[in-house]
This record gives sequence, structure tokens and C-alpha cells, in this order.
Amino acid sequence: MFNTVTRPKKRLFLALILASLLLAGLSTYGIWRVSFPGLANISTYLPFLLGAVLGTVVIVITVGVIGIILAIIGFPTPGFFQGPAWSAINLLFPLALMLGKLFDIDKERIERSFIEVSNHLVKRKRIKIRPDQLLVLSPHCIQLDTCPHKITQNVNNCQRCGACTVGALVKLTEEKGVHLAIVTGGTLARQVVKRLRPKAVLAIACERDLTSGIQDTFPLPVVGVLNERPHGPCCNTRVSIERVAEAIDNFLIPAQMK
Repeated sequence: MFNTVTRPKKRLFLALILASLLLAGLSTYGIWRVSFPGLANISTYLPFLLGAVLGTVVIVITVGVIGIILAIIGFPTPGFFQGPAWSAINLLFPLALMLGKLFDIDKERIERSFIEVSNHLVKRKRIKIRPDQLLVLSPHCIQLDTCPHKITQNVNNCQRCGACTVGALVKLTEEKGVHLAIVTGGTLARQVVKRLRPKAVLAIACERDLTSGIQDTFPLPVVGVLNERPHGPCCNTRVSIERVAEAIDNFLIPAQMK
């Protein structure tokens, strides 16, 4: 057994997103005020036209952030919040990372908080699918680095010797009847998703890869499970099979859970 990653608090990401929203709003207002005299010399309507465009963008992002907060604290949120919510995340996330760096907050800690928020939003959608509609994606570094058996083309090449987590992961996904792919990078992961066309993805990866993967694949629902890195990044990583099993069961139609 090994220690699993402690689940982070959602409030860190939410606090940084709110601060980013405030900063973005103030910056937008500053841009409008600076542009006002020059635009007014061209036409009296231009400053107000620019103000309307910028104001609409800020309002949409604000609606998205409000949607995220309402969903996190348990209020039912209409489906139309999802689009603005993810737009807000994608637009404000780089600013949130910048603010985190300014306040000396570890980047991985912010990314873990973002993944927790994203997982929560996906779970609230209560997606129930058949096993063959779910894809479990795992990084290649989960395999023992000295293992001679190539599993990225065929996971069944795993000899299930127990030296790494791959054997247990193969066994679990066989029992659940879900797809399993072990990939060497984002390009291959996207190819697998394109080929299998799953209704949902359970992704195992580090903070950086999960964050970018979740954002890149929207609107495909993705639940992220962080891997363990007792030997450092990208080498002999592991994952909690119990946590993966729990995440799989949350997706499957109850009658099809084994």
C-alpha cells in the first residue's frame, strides 16, 4: 500500500478565480476609459459600442463564475450555465495562476484545486452510461520502467506480476467492462478518444496533464484521478485502484456495475 494524494480544497481555486474576475473587470474598465477620448474623436457612438462589447464579455464570464460557485455550494444550476462556466475557467485560469505565483502559492496546489472543482461539476451532472461508453486513460509512466513488455499498443501484454499498478488496473477495467488505454502522451490520448468516441473519460495523470486535458476535451466530461509519484515525475508512478474503482462506479448505470 502507499499513501494517496490528499484531496485539495475547492475554495483555493474559487478564491483565485474571484480575484481574477475582479482584476479582469478593473482592467477592462481601464482599457475602456483609456480608449474613450480617441474613439470619441472618431465617432460619438464608438466608445459606447466598445463599452457594450466589453461589458457583455465581462457579464458572460461573471455568469459563468456565479454558475461554478452555485454548483459547488449545492444549488441546482441550469444547463446553460455550463458553457459560460467553462469559458470563464479557460479565460481566467492563466490569470489565477499568475495571482497564485504573486502570492507564492504552489502551482500544483492550484491545479489540484481546479481538478477537484472540475470533478465536482462533472459529478453534479450525474452522468450514467454503459461500461463500453467509458474510457479509462492512464499515462505510460505507470508501468515499471524496467518492464520489457510493451503495453501502450495492447494493455493485455501486461504479465500482471504485481511490480506496478498496471496489472491491477487491467484487472479492474476488465471486471467493470470499460475501455482502458495506456498512452505515452497527449497526442496519442486524443487519438484514442477520437477512435473510441466515449461518452465520458476517467483520466489518470499528474496535475499539469490533467488540467490541460480537462480544458482541451470540453465538453466531453472528464473526471481526473491524480497519480502517485514516489520516485519523482514521469517514473514508476502509481494510482489508487480504490479511487479509480469509485470513479468508474460513479459513471456506470447501477445495474451494470459489478
